[in-house]
Amino acid sequence: MLMQAQEKIKKDIKAEAKRKLFGQILKEKGHITEDQIHEALVIQRQKGGIFGDILISLNYVTNEQIMEALSEYLGLEIVSIENMDIAPDVIHMVPAAIAQLYQIIPISHDNNTLSIAQTDVLNFEALDDLRMILKCSLKPVLCHREEVNRAIEKYYPKRHESVEQLLLEFRDDKSYSEPSGMEYIDIEELKKVAATTPVRKWVNLMFLDAILDKASDIHLEPFQKEFKIRYRIDGILHEKISPPKQLGIPIASRIKLLSGMDISERRLPQDGRIQLNVGGTPIDLRVSTLPTKYGESIVMRLLNKSAVSLDLKLLGFRPEELKLVYRLLSKPNGIILVTGPTGSGKTTTLYAALHYLNDINTKIITTEDPVEYDIDGLIQVQINPSINVDFANCLRAILRQDPDIILVGEIRDEETARIAIQASLTGHLVFSTLHTNDAPTTITRLIDLGIKPYLIAATVGAVISQRLVRKICTSCREEYKPPEEYMTELCLTENDIQETRFFQGRGCSNCHNTGYKGRIGIFEILVIDEELRHLITEQANANVIRTAAKKNGMYTLRESGLIAIRNGLTTVQEVIRETALA
Repeated sequence: MLMQAQEKIKKDIKAEAKRKLFGQILKEKGHITEDQIHEALVIQRQKGGIFGDILISLNYVTNEQIMEALSEYLGLEIVSIENMDIAPDVIHMVPAAIAQLYQIIPISHDNNTLSIAQTDVLNFEALDDLRMILKCSLKPVLCHREEVNRAIEKYYPKRHESVEQLLLEFRDDKSYSEPSGMEYIDIEELKKVAATTPVRKWVNLMFLDAILDKASDIHLEPFQKEFKIRYRIDGILHEKISPPKQLGIPIASRIKLLSGMDISERRLPQDGRIQLNVGGTPIDLRVSTLPTKYGESIVMRLLNKSAVSLDLKLLGFRPEELKLVYRLLSKPNGIILVTGPTGSGKTTTLYAALHYLNDINTKIITTEDPVEYDIDGLIQVQINPSINVDFANCLRAILRQDPDIILVGEIRDEETARIAIQASLTGHLVFSTLHTNDAPTTITRLIDLGIKPYLIAATVGAVISQRLVRKICTSCREEYKPPEEYMTELCLTENDIQETRFFQGRGCSNCHNTGYKGRIGIFEILVIDEELRHLITEQANANVIRTAAKKNGMYTLRESGLIAIRNGLTTVQEVIRETALA
């Protein structure tokens, strides 16, 4: 594993050296300073992106200055393709998926040399990939990035279909055999196979396909006679086009190499991380491997910051709920808890709340496991239990950093809960999560952890329990009558049924024939008022707390789901599935 890490470090140093050299040219021209070069490189290491674009976003240089410097540095011609009519046979030389993946547009073809414009001409590794994939010489030219993006949209309108078509081509690929023996594989040979064009092409296309599908996770699963790939889309797993079985081990090895894992170790679970720039979008992947009977199962969580809404208005809160949330966020201290099972959107809700509160006058510190998204203006701390950096120890240190607002990724034990309560009592606004089925049971869960009821009553300001339900696809939405057993499950009266119009998605190409496109939150917001504080102090059970809260206007998860059904946002089946235990 050390060797893999060293190779990755060398590669990163080499790439950064090239960007520094380009930065020096800009510096010699008097456009930027050494400090500004360093600042841009730090941002690139943290968040990805194109070096020149970062300098432009910081208002240190203009696009024209970048183009002029790149032309001088690389000896490339500057061209405009805005009004260029590119021949169809030239366009067909580059598959749509490749154009989208590498952000290139072919311009002309002459004597087996293809002239291409690309958004990041400093990505020399991409050029090497393209030469192998396209099997011809390449002549890069300089062009404004916006012109390249517009040309890709113009000439490759059906890029997703082409991704699937390219993946299908691998089904009958017999050119690569599986390395012999499951226990003793030549590691150097495996590295070579993992770096071959078919394997690299498959892995890159798989990433692009998953991003276009808006998948949250990619599952690679080895079996005796096949190697399956599944994506989790809108919370549901879907089987996708899978590679030939013989490419399973090389593909797994390629992913392990990219994430800095030890490819020689296949008996122990490993964790890693991959930072990509796919189609101009920076993507962070958390990678986990698990040894199984037929090889390593790999799951990758895609963290696409650009695909996540950090606006509270877009999460699914009804107008009256949104007003209540804003009122809760205006409090100077106390604890706000967000609860729900894994994958219910708790982290997104918390990030949206912090994004709303984030300003120059407020010190916000988070402690997370892991830090999923980098948010400008927030001090974010990564938990590392292996060196005793856990939530409790981090929280103690954070309190000495003079914060105004604190996010504790999760309350897992009494010690963390106790320190969070102490933080709120000393004038801090604290956010955290718990795994409970609904809002009222959160109170009993804290008591079970060993927290005194009077402390809970004094510090907890609100509990937001949530679920994510799939939204009906707007392209194939139609009215229908649900089965009677669903109506019984939701306890709907005949009058309720007559007054409600029910909708579902018929299924179309826009939603991959599922009838659903995207997800929206449904919420149960428990505000701790004087009556509830008294009940908590008296150690009332969850049912008593729930009854009192409903009397004071709280909607349960099931009731919020019914409102979403009446508003035509989701289906009866989705609400039943997500609120069965609520």
